[in-house]
Amino acid sequence: MENENSAKTSDSSLEKIGFLSQKLSKDGIPNDSLDTDHIGVEIISIEPNNLYKAISILKSYGFNYLQCQGGYDEGPGKNLVSFYHLISLDDIDKIEKVKEVRIKVFLKRDSELSVPSLYKIFKGSDWQERETYDMFGIQFEDHPNPKRLLMPEDWRGWPLRKDYIQPDFYEMQDAY
Repeated sequence: MENENSAKTSDSSLEKIGFLSQKLSKDGIPNDSLDTDHIGVEIISIEPNNLYKAISILKSYGFNYLQCQGGYDEGPGKNLVSFYHLISLDDIDKIEKVKEVRIKVFLKRDSELSVPSLYKIFKGSDWQERETYDMFGIQFEDHPNPKRLLMPEDWRGWPLRKDYIQPDFYEMQDAY
């Protein structure tokens, strides 16, 4: 009876690990399965140093379009997150019925906020990475044009961080 219960427990813990998370693990990419979102899209956490390789492998699985790259702030003193939503535009058998996946890279606010740029894999990441840099201060290593996109080049701070303090109106006028 105990063996049967332990087998059920291990089976249910395997079910909680997503299909793509298991596949990435088999391909030597350490990751954490974060379950699925409200519409059933698998979410996987990847360390920054494994991001480029993980995305390259996911592209080889058939996820050939970076639909969205962005960032968000979990709150003052908490992590900043760079996320990637990949989809398959082809009808392929490599990944069965899975057609989209979300990757998240959690970055400690008080450490180096840097992840590899995906520009060499997906050219469309260019402006998306620049916007994430501009609003959150996350650096994208090897990005071909790592400049601010929305804010003036001399702007100080990262406006979408939850601990950002907006400059005084008069300070802003001095910039003009």
